[in-house]
Amino acid sequence: MASKEGSVCQIFSFQDWKASPDPILELPVQYLTHTPSPIVIDNGSFQTRAGWAAPGAELDPPRLLFKSVAARSRGAARSETQIGNDIPNLEPLRWLLKSQFDRNVVVNFEIQELIFDYVFTHLGITSEGSVDHPIVLTEAPCNPLHCRQMMSELLFECYSVPYVSYGVDSLYSFYHNNNQRKLQSPHTGIILSSGYHCSHILPVINGRLDAVNCKRVNVAGSQAASYLQRLLQLKYPGHLAAITLSRMEELLHEHSYTAVDYHEELEKWRSPEFYEREVHRMQLPFSSKVPGGCVSVEERQERRAQQLRRLQEINARRREEKLQQDQERLDRLLAVQELLEDGLLDQFHKSLVELNMDSAEELQSYINKLQLAVEQGRQKLLHSDGAEGKAEPVFNMAEYHQLFVGTERLRCPEILFQPSLTGEEQMGLMETLQYVLARYTPEQQEALVSNVFLTGGNMQYPGMKERVERELLAMRPFQSQFKVTMASCPALDAWHGARGWALEHPPGAVSEGWISRQDYEEKGGEYLSEHCASNAFVPMKIAKPARPAEPPVTMQASTEGPAAITMVTTDPTPPSSTSAVADVTMVTT
Repeated sequence: MASKEGSVCQIFSFQDWKASPDPILELPVQYLTHTPSPIVIDNGSFQTRAGWAAPGAELDPPRLLFKSVAARSRGAARSETQIGNDIPNLEPLRWLLKSQFDRNVVVNFEIQELIFDYVFTHLGITSEGSVDHPIVLTEAPCNPLHCRQMMSELLFECYSVPYVSYGVDSLYSFYHNNNQRKLQSPHTGIILSSGYHCSHILPVINGRLDAVNCKRVNVAGSQAASYLQRLLQLKYPGHLAAITLSRMEELLHEHSYTAVDYHEELEKWRSPEFYEREVHRMQLPFSSKVPGGCVSVEERQERRAQQLRRLQEINARRREEKLQQDQERLDRLLAVQELLEDGLLDQFHKSLVELNMDSAEELQSYINKLQLAVEQGRQKLLHSDGAEGKAEPVFNMAEYHQLFVGTERLRCPEILFQPSLTGEEQMGLMETLQYVLARYTPEQQEALVSNVFLTGGNMQYPGMKERVERELLAMRPFQSQFKVTMASCPALDAWHGARGWALEHPPGAVSEGWISRQDYEEKGGEYLSEHCASNAFVPMKIAKPARPAEPPVTMQASTEGPAAITMVTTDPTPPSSTSAVADVTMVTT
């Protein structure tokens, strides 16, 4: 929450959200009909969302939302692994956290199995050794065949699911929002998706993903959070431990924005008035108690003030004593000088000898120095008397523990458009979009830019839609038309779209988009049944080397000498073309 000082200074506190363990839900009876309800899992690299695709619950949110991480100490048992919301605070266990993802592709299937166990258990599935519900699962655009094969093997072999359907999260979001806007199918448009690990440009033509022209940008939310952490740690080296990744993610989600014109916005921050009005002061937690004691900051400051007053009194007395001594010595020297003026030379010379002086000039020099010292002493006393009423400047502990977040609010989201800010040698999101559009005819370009769709958790910055519109205006020909649309809920629309698709396309013998166990066994784990929100399936033939036949070995023993061994080797039979060819899928971007 924010508090304002004179409607100028904005002070915010970190929420430091603590996750609470998810309850184990009861499986509703209506989901156990002769056609079990599908389970929809948005397997995101930042957050996993899971729930049911059941009629009558179209507006319900996902039953489970948790971070896609697992924490297990080295050598710990499988049952001791903490998943998602079982970890109340990520920061103490940051070094133990593991994810199933490498960027946006699942590669660690041991962690993925733990995630599935967590989902199925907390959704109330208690059947031993099997999950009797169809699974709708999201995957990365142009997902590698090996990764899909391993995922299908995990679901069919380990959980014995009846059906699986794979789709791309941003395509589900595109499908969901187009249905909400009641656009006529098949849909054509271009999707700008930005998640936690990477961003994508996905062209969709006549309701199908054009996989050949998809492009990925390796800049997204995690890079923005790391960049913000690096900036603030360099700015506040005294608070390195307090500037955590979790707090940086909170800063990005709650306090950052995208500048419509980056350089123009930076110029505004040069103004002191603009800075004071727009800077966000983030209050770090701190203790007002002295380590090892129970004295508060206010009490300690009062004690320091008392000590300072006593020191001021002691110094004032010393100044008064010194001023008095200097004044007495000056009076004595002036009396000696009067003897010279009165013509009493004998008494004058006698007094000079007593003062250990040689001449009247030396006497005058000492008189001048003492007069200056007396005048300075009087001035100091006057100043010290005036300073007694002044308040002592007090050290503000709360202000010391504040982070002033100024231009960082717009510099970190800007790396999506300028990756070079972080040292990345690659094109930004809009440059990549221009490259993708250039691969189409002018007529196709017009159709694509008429439905530019923004989705993903990293697209939720204020000003993102306006920035994309400005960049498109500069990119497209004069007087050309385009339309930019933001997802109604960029973080959750993928799950809602997958659920809507599952309700409209229930699994069955002739259902499009579903992979049955028979399909898995006959066509392989990499097989994909295409639908409006899936990747493209491009079969490719790969020759498998045939196993050569083992050569027969003949052994002949002789009675007259050592045994003679004769080895007869036959030529291996060449593999037949029919048995050495298999269907494999590959998608090239």
